[in-house]
Amino acid sequence: MNGYQASQEKYGAIGVDAARAMDTLARIPISIHCWQGDDVTGFEQAGEALSGGIQATGNYPGKARTFAELTADFDKACSLIPGPKRINLHASYAVTGGEPVARDALEPAHFSPWVAFARERGYGIDFNPTFFSHPMVKNGLTLSSPDEAVRAYWVRHGVACRRIAASFARELNTHCLCNVWIPDGLKDVPADRLAPRLRLKESLDQIFAEKLAGVIDSVESKVFGIGVEAYTVGSSEFYVSYAATHPGVYNLLDNGHYHPTEMVDDKIASLLCYFDRIPLHVTRPMRWDSDHVVRFTDDLRDIACELVRCGALEKALIGLDFFDASINRIAAWVIGTRNMQKALLWALLTPHAALAALQNEGRFTELLAAQEALKTLPFGDVWQAYCERQGVPADGQWYPAVAEYERTVLRERM
Repeated sequence: MNGYQASQEKYGAIGVDAARAMDTLARIPISIHCWQGDDVTGFEQAGEALSGGIQATGNYPGKARTFAELTADFDKACSLIPGPKRINLHASYAVTGGEPVARDALEPAHFSPWVAFARERGYGIDFNPTFFSHPMVKNGLTLSSPDEAVRAYWVRHGVACRRIAASFARELNTHCLCNVWIPDGLKDVPADRLAPRLRLKESLDQIFAEKLAGVIDSVESKVFGIGVEAYTVGSSEFYVSYAATHPGVYNLLDNGHYHPTEMVDDKIASLLCYFDRIPLHVTRPMRWDSDHVVRFTDDLRDIACELVRCGALEKALIGLDFFDASINRIAAWVIGTRNMQKALLWALLTPHAALAALQNEGRFTELLAAQEALKTLPFGDVWQAYCERQGVPADGQWYPAVAEYERTVLRERM
């Protein structure tokens, strides 16, 4: 009996069908963020420093510099990642042929190479307006600025991006999550918290006014950032309230954007009481929103388990958001995405109904014992079998392909 067959029997003994879990996982797409491949540089202002609370650290050789390089690297990473995939794209990755195009003038044509790339591989595209690293971010503010011209510029950018998202949905015959995050905030204690939020509300109302087929709109909060330690306009309370009062707009949960003691998995069930979709940006904060490569941690497994136990896999829009310039960028994609998939498989191999029954019956000692016993079941054998079924290397086997790509491709970029 091989390892997978033995693991099937062990999971079967607690009422879990390992084969069915793998079949379910094979239907869950992960939206992989393009910006890991070039440290969030984008194609718009190559060589310029990031701003707006965005920071990538490290100088590992071989960073992608062009659309061709970035998509080649993305392809290499995806060849080592099992399961269905989507592309998580920022507006600063427009392909303009070297011609400067203002962000408020972006059009679907500027992303046609991305559409062709995605269509050929069967990927959908999710989209993010880029409200940072730009001269029109005045005093750290965009949609909440007291300067009407600044607000108007960024409203036009938001409107343009939603229309681009609609074109993605139309061209690729799938939805497009269009997510709004802004860096707006203040470094020190504000004299007025209300007025910026009222201006943000008005700006968002203008951006979302147009009804567009195929677009799923979301807003993303943040607790603080570099340079905005005292006050962020787009707080969690603001965006939850905005989404709850604006049908068709959803509250995206980025698990790096909360206080260190807040757990995102605990928020999922609350939002499911009121929303039919749960957009996610999965990252790994280390003391703050540092966007480290996702590891197979308790926090990650808890998020996945909450999605599964709530029956929310069909409602979840799972995207990734991390960027590490200190290690091989392709390996970062592979490690982080595979860990998200591992967490989902772990959740699918958990007997949630049986555990819930123990809770409902007040059998808390048995519940604790059962939860702990799960940790020593042969999860790794099932994951290896899943990788084999998907035609990608198992853990411990994929790194040589990345090392060879670095030797033959990345090092040539230096």
